[in-house]
Amino acid sequence: MITLGFSPCPNDTFIFDALVNKKIDTGGLDFKVEMEDVETLNRLAINRELDITKISYGVLPILKEYIVLDSGSALGTGVGPLLISKNKIELNEIKNCKVAIPGEHTTAHKLFNIAIPDTNNKVFLRYDEIEGFVLNNPGAAGVIIHENRFTYEKKGLVKLLDLGEYWQQQTGLPIPLGGIIAKKELDEDLLKKIDGLIKESIQYSFEHYPHLSDFIKNNAMEMEEDIMRKHVDLYVNDFSLSLGEDGRNAIRKLLKINPEFLEKDKEQ
Repeated sequence: MITLGFSPCPNDTFIFDALVNKKIDTGGLDFKVEMEDVETLNRLAINRELDITKISYGVLPILKEYIVLDSGSALGTGVGPLLISKNKIELNEIKNCKVAIPGEHTTAHKLFNIAIPDTNNKVFLRYDEIEGFVLNNPGAAGVIIHENRFTYEKKGLVKLLDLGEYWQQQTGLPIPLGGIIAKKELDEDLLKKIDGLIKESIQYSFEHYPHLSDFIKNNAMEMEEDIMRKHVDLYVNDFSLSLGEDGRNAIRKLLKINPEFLEKDKEQ
């Protein structure tokens, strides 16, 4: 039994639906699924608790015993985290505000550090707690990911900075948000087989899209179907089928920027 971690967000359930529910031929492989938010998955990977798992690329430098698979990643343009607040705050004032971050080891945290270094008062929360924190703390800001980028305006929140746009302006590369890693100790042929099955699982879902399976809908957090589809459209693309050289270059660039943050991570 292979342990497999991914989030309940529509992009991940879209990717893994056919694999874990055996809508494709898995060649006799069985998977024990752990479905958690991405920061929990990051910590499970740090503790080496899962054979294969989704992680934030921001945590990759401290995961020495894992390798990145070619399929299953979330990269692209226009997909980055957003810095939001209840009222307009000048960017040069953010470092003195409380800022809610969706997990210490997330790529969102890394992108925020790149755009706005030396922030003094960060609060690490689950991604789905960020909007509430900002609404209930006057003068606070927050970094939102996943479906919250589609809902923040309805809650009266305003965008201060698109961290993905900032990254793309600085690098000209797609934004490497998260990917699928596997333990290096697994047999090489097994890794290739699983990598191919993830790609096949994505292709299966695309072939049936825009239909959303019960697996996707039942795991989405109180999301309307049009929001689920926007989520899939944003985060599942050609980079999900295969990183390619552009995808790998984006990951390399992300991990070279802001070495102080990487050193801080290595010490933890």
